[in-house]
Amino acid sequence: MGVYGRAVPAAGSRRVSVELLPDLRRARDHIDAHFADELDLARLAWVAGVSKYHFARSFEAVYRETPIRYLTRRRIERAQDLLRSANLTITEICVLVGFSSLGSFSARFSELVGESPSAYRKRWAAAGGPHIPGCYLFMWGLRKIEQSERSVADEAVRTVEP
Repeated sequence: MGVYGRAVPAAGSRRVSVELLPDLRRARDHIDAHFADELDLARLAWVAGVSKYHFARSFEAVYRETPIRYLTRRRIERAQDLLRSANLTITEICVLVGFSSLGSFSARFSELVGESPSAYRKRWAAAGGPHIPGCYLFMWGLRKIEQSERSVADEAVRTVEP
């Protein structure tokens, strides 16, 4: 039971306590923010602060898909964005979104989207969508890191000065 004896009705007959919802949301937000990292069920359960089995059952009951399936879907969505707009190879996109195998990436992409990554890119290229050069994307990522390091260093200098 949840707060005031309430529970959240979920898929099937499972009920998830209301107190667990913020923890599940925190884990889901963690997936959204770190989709390119190596994430496994144990790590996500740790973020939520519950056992991995309880986490998996509760996550699926609330969001109607397993945590790993949600992670895979988010990676594929990000890959779709990059395929539409970036001038990167499919292998580069595969690695950027967190897949370690081009074969598994292509299979999951085809399963979820209904066409291969190269067919998806060709279809969008035919529609005339602009491409962002890959070097720009890589430099933009480096520029963000450099700026954040610089702002930390500037903050340290400001605190030392009278």
